[in-house]
Amino acid sequence: MQKKRLINFIQTRTGFFILLVSLFTLKYIFAAYHDFNLGINDPYQHFIMWLSPIGTATLLFSIGFYFPKPLVSYGVMLLMDFANTGLLFANVLYYRQFSDFITVKTIANAGKVAPGLGKSAVALLQPSDLLLWLDLIIILILLCSHKLQVDQHSYGLLTPFAASTVGVLILVTNIFLAETSRPRLLGTTFDRSYVVKYLGIDTYTVYDAVKNEQTEQTNRNANAADLNKVLTFTKQSKLPINSQYFGKEKGKNVIVIHLESFQQFLINLKINGKPVTPFLNSLYNNQHTISFANFYHQVGVGRTSDAENMLETGTYGISDGSLFTSLGSSNVFQAAPQILHENGNYTSAVFHGNASTFWNRDDVYKNMGYNYFFDQKYFSNAKSDTLGYGIKDKLMFDESIKYLERMQQPFYSKFITLTNHTPFDMDKEDLDPAFQTTDTSDKSINNYFETAHYLDQAVKEFFDYLTKSGLIKNTMVIIYGDHYGLSNSENQTLAPIIGESADTWNSYNDVQMQRVPFMIHAPNLKGQIKKEVAGEIDVLPTLLHLLGISNQNYIQFGSDLFSKQYQPWLVFRNGTVVSQKYVIIGGKGKKGDVYDRKTGKQIINFTKQEKIEINALAKKAKKSLKYSDLLNNHNLLRFYTPVGFKPVNPEQFDYLTNYQQMEDIITKLKTNSTALISRHHGTTTKLYKTDAPQLKNRSDDITKIPADVKNNQLSQQKKAKNKDSKK
Repeated sequence: MQKKRLINFIQTRTGFFILLVSLFTLKYIFAAYHDFNLGINDPYQHFIMWLSPIGTATLLFSIGFYFPKPLVSYGVMLLMDFANTGLLFANVLYYRQFSDFITVKTIANAGKVAPGLGKSAVALLQPSDLLLWLDLIIILILLCSHKLQVDQHSYGLLTPFAASTVGVLILVTNIFLAETSRPRLLGTTFDRSYVVKYLGIDTYTVYDAVKNEQTEQTNRNANAADLNKVLTFTKQSKLPINSQYFGKEKGKNVIVIHLESFQQFLINLKINGKPVTPFLNSLYNNQHTISFANFYHQVGVGRTSDAENMLETGTYGISDGSLFTSLGSSNVFQAAPQILHENGNYTSAVFHGNASTFWNRDDVYKNMGYNYFFDQKYFSNAKSDTLGYGIKDKLMFDESIKYLERMQQPFYSKFITLTNHTPFDMDKEDLDPAFQTTDTSDKSINNYFETAHYLDQAVKEFFDYLTKSGLIKNTMVIIYGDHYGLSNSENQTLAPIIGESADTWNSYNDVQMQRVPFMIHAPNLKGQIKKEVAGEIDVLPTLLHLLGISNQNYIQFGSDLFSKQYQPWLVFRNGTVVSQKYVIIGGKGKKGDVYDRKTGKQIINFTKQEKIEINALAKKAKKSLKYSDLLNNHNLLRFYTPVGFKPVNPEQFDYLTNYQQMEDIITKLKTNSTALISRHHGTTTKLYKTDAPQLKNRSDDITKIPADVKNNQLSQQKKAKNKDSKK
């Protein structure tokens, strides 16, 4: 009898509405426990989390009640449910990748990072994801088969108003309970997971949208006066030069090798008796390499783009998305390519085998002053040559030589690798049979060592070319890992492999896993391994000083690592602070959050001196992020042009005709050309040797350029001829 009553009730519009709200709440709770790490510590927090989806779902689904036509009413309710489930599902996938929640800026700029994401997104899927959609699939089947009837009764305005009112009351109650557990939750939030834990995905998204609009409004009202605050703060990071290193590499070429998802623990690590990265190990310990053992990435949700931004501009990424995608098209930069052009007539280029629009690079690089950007259209796109995000690393380095040798020297060039990117897939033909990876329960970990090994081989082949061509004699090579590859959720499985215990693994160990390699290699440098704490924010001032360029007039948040007055400390984008003595989780500086960096032991009872030092570090870290955000979110550099610096005019760059531009310059300069191909009186591509299996049986001339590039050049030449004929 009760079962029949329940079925009859569900056949009513009110019953259908309550069914949708109940099922959404259940799957939200499932996702909260199964997919999110919300840090729920007590029964009260559990109750608040259970309550959080009910109010917003009730409010959203009640919109369908306001439509008098039954089919439209049901359709709108289902549409709201589908949209809400889609938002939840998107956050589940995003959290698996970034351990964070989607921001409005990320959603708004999704199209700029969409190319190439498909395979990575599929790799994030799990069978349990079906549970998020199963209820809607079943309900649609029941409706289409008429086993679930559409209630034809008219409800007027009273019922929908009552439903909406209930939703508002539950939402207000949820906010009230959240405030009792976490006072001033929305006013002082430093972690998005807190908002989601207490208020749910929907409320978090609305809150983030409001916050984003407030930021946009602030940006519109920004003025030059805000710049003075930033200038005053960044003066503190300007340190006296070290004459031993200042200008040591003056006039030299600079090659930056960006190791995708490459972590420090890979250096000198052996798997089954074989080193994972034998060449990088040798380079790390080379007599002409200055290596950093405690160098940390500092990226946020912008990941690779955040790392690039720090290295190029000396400023942090933004807190709620990627600076490249959110602000890169409009912001003014004082970036390395333009600084080097103005101070040493450097030519600059980026080599990256992915789509030019990924992370909005085609716009950002122009605003930074890059002369050339060689993206995927300049490389082979054969199916066997690409994997995941683009061309395989060995082939990318190999095919880049025909472009690199045509660059006028001195040059500043950056090579962004791809193969060592999640999900760390490899084609069997690219695997090294002499290297056997791990056999853990985590496929990503097993694959990670294989792709890192492949990347190591690719870098070795490129270095061999630099030596054979003679470029190494006049070049400083910077190698760095952009960010972590394996997420915190995989660290306990990884622990025994790197000599740690899974049983004692804690948040301190997670912080230590954020270390990435940083090496500076040049023939006239005296090799050493530096133990001081350092971060990506410090690279640009260090690079400039090695090249004999003062950074005094530029706004940068890092410091020269070779200055004798360098103070070892850094802040992560999430607020965690690392110094020579402490690891302060989340930047809070409260009891239970601080560890001794060298021993890894948690500090429980603080001395007076420790309290002073920790509070000072936390305060400085907070200001550093705050003023960087102020600078970037308000585009304050448009108000400030240092002496000797010319702002970039992005319209002067055309990345569709890179090759032709370089050829034209070589022709124009004739014997004055400093390009390697001119100095060698012919191509150096034959000096490049690779064991990439894709090239073994291929007769292609690697000096040839892709057809699309040729077509762009021919089109450009026709335009030029037409202009001349009109004249």
